[in-house]
Amino acid sequence: MKKIIVPVDFSKQSEYALKTAASLSLKHDAEILVVHMLELNRSLTASPEMINQEYTVFLIKTAEKQLNEFLNRPYLKDVKVTPIIKHYKVFSELNEIAEKHGADMVVMGSHGSEGLKEIFVGSNAEKVVRHSHVPVLVVKNEHTDFKIDRLVFASDFKLKGLKAFEKAKAFAELVSAELDLVYINTPYSDFLSTEDAYARINTFLAKANIADQVEIYNDYSVEMGILNYSKTNAADAIAISTHGRKGLAHFFSGSIGEDITNRAKIPVVTFKIG
Repeated sequence: MKKIIVPVDFSKQSEYALKTAASLSLKHDAEILVVHMLELNRSLTASPEMINQEYTVFLIKTAEKQLNEFLNRPYLKDVKVTPIIKHYKVFSELNEIAEKHGADMVVMGSHGSEGLKEIFVGSNAEKVVRHSHVPVLVVKNEHTDFKIDRLVFASDFKLKGLKAFEKAKAFAELVSAELDLVYINTPYSDFLSTEDAYARINTFLAKANIADQVEIYNDYSVEMGILNYSKTNAADAIAISTHGRKGLAHFFSGSIGEDITNRAKIPVVTFKIG
């Protein structure tokens, strides 16, 4: 782990993400790229009028001042921090930053969202999870010394998720966590008999060239199963793959990874399939 992206909006949740990233940085000698996204109106920056240009410069200078003050934290004293300000709130730009700087992951804070708020607004974390090509670690509480002993990785163990699993395995090894593999069996979606479930799982494990054991956990939905299994087994964090659906496909189908990111109380790290 060499570089970590942390999107900030100066909220308490941003502080949680920054502290988590600082802890990881000190352990792995990684640089932190702190990204603040302004919500500028594009007509302002495109306008030739002097008053609009002056106002845009004022907003950018104000944001720079706020960001510098926000980064004046004792826990960042021994951490290499690079501040980045983007003009618009476009979460897909994080991929451009990750590619340009060779970032390994995104760490961000979230308070989560459920119900109507989630349907019509969603959370910033959900949007980042949907767009990011690199792993995204989402935290909802303060972690001064971020440590994961038990990491639950939930999967359907179809071969298309093999790359996501390899990334999760590498992450577990990086943070010295025990990787707890689970398949959630439900009565309503993709139900498998025990024999068929293990046939799929064993094919996956053989392809991954590992001999780990996988728990089959039954619940009424995949989301409930992941959350309940993680709670029952005292997991410190949840790892899950996500398809990163967008547009109407996301609205009608949703994403289990995004739902878990919103609902879980413990940290969640997502890995895009493919």
